[in-house]
Amino acid sequence: MTIHIENLKFQCIIGILDFERKATQDVIVNAVISYKYKKKFINYADIVQIIKTLMIEEKFLLLEDAIEQISLHLLKNYKQIKKIELKITKPSILSDCQVSISNSYMSNS
Repeated sequence: MTIHIENLKFQCIIGILDFERKATQDVIVNAVISYKYKKKFINYADIVQIIKTLMIEEKFLLLEDAIEQISLHLLKNYKQIKKIELKITKPSILSDCQVSISNSYMSNS
């Protein structure tokens, strides 16, 4: 099975610049999570809430750190996950484009 979370938009503190540490900004998260379904599903609403909670509470300096921590958390707490692809976009940080970071993570089990 594969869960697709597309264009999850919310505000959080993220970034290393002074103004990014003072006020929230929009982020957009996209995720593709492949998992082994054996009569036990993964609730996508729970995954959405985990992503939002981690990013809002941790106030990451770097997008790279956010992606790493979200992936590690999900892989640790959902043993049936086989692969996670995450992309985090900051749509308003630059006036002439959107910037994103993405990565894929595989389960060791």
